[in-house]
Amino acid sequence: MTASESSGSVVRRILLGSQLRRLRESRGITREAAGYSIRASESKISRMELGRVSFKARDIEDLLTLYGVTDETERAALLGLAREANVAGWWHSYGDVLPGWFQTYVGLEGAASHIACYEVQFVHGLLQTEGYAQAVVTRGQPHACDTEVERRVALRMERQKLLVSERAPEFHAVLDEAALRRPYGGPEVMRGQLRHLLAVSEQSNVILQVMPFSFGGHAGESGAFTMLRFPESDLPDVVYLEQLTGALYLDKRDEVVQYERVMERMGADSLSPAKSRDLLRDLLQNT
Repeated sequence: MTASESSGSVVRRILLGSQLRRLRESRGITREAAGYSIRASESKISRMELGRVSFKARDIEDLLTLYGVTDETERAALLGLAREANVAGWWHSYGDVLPGWFQTYVGLEGAASHIACYEVQFVHGLLQTEGYAQAVVTRGQPHACDTEVERRVALRMERQKLLVSERAPEFHAVLDEAALRRPYGGPEVMRGQLRHLLAVSEQSNVILQVMPFSFGGHAGESGAFTMLRFPESDLPDVVYLEQLTGALYLDKRDEVVQYERVMERMGADSLSPAKSRDLLRDLLQNT
């Protein structure tokens, strides 16, 4: 199975969930009634419609019957989507160090055609060197054993293959100057990280900009975020906000638009890619 196929399973799960929600709402059926029909709770229906759980063929068949979907072709298409949605992602093997709320993100990240992010605390995970990632994980998980740290770093390195794959997304990263000046792992690790950023910034699918201290206050006042856009027209853009013990996935259009505007302003106010590279070179010489 390829990475794109396993990432696609997350997208299919979300697509199937949204279609089930539209069918239910068009019939005026409550989540509670839908849950009763498949011997489940209202919250289970909610998780299904959000694409947060796997699907049982029997449940899908019962829901389609409840929603009045009798056309065999339409039923077969949705059941096929359910089978594809249940394919385990490549990251499933990292389940011992990968929280459930982040598994969804990894799948969406792998399926995205465009990724835009703002980072202030440290370099974005897709841009970290192995040494820098190890320092970040060790600082963030001080009680983790060496094996767990290695597994978390390996997962991060595996995710990075996305940027050089055949279907690599467009990646626009705005890094606060603080993320570049905050030391992780010592001078040699930081020099390696800065050299890596310079190299990656030359890739045709990558736009790397730095928001300099000299600009002062800026549009990213709410903190770090990542925006994901997908090639499937019926899959909405998603804003990912990570927290200490969980994450928020925003897909309501009015909320996403606000983050789009912030990202546009950040791109306009940050150093250009060329001047950002100049800053990276200056930092490299002085680290």
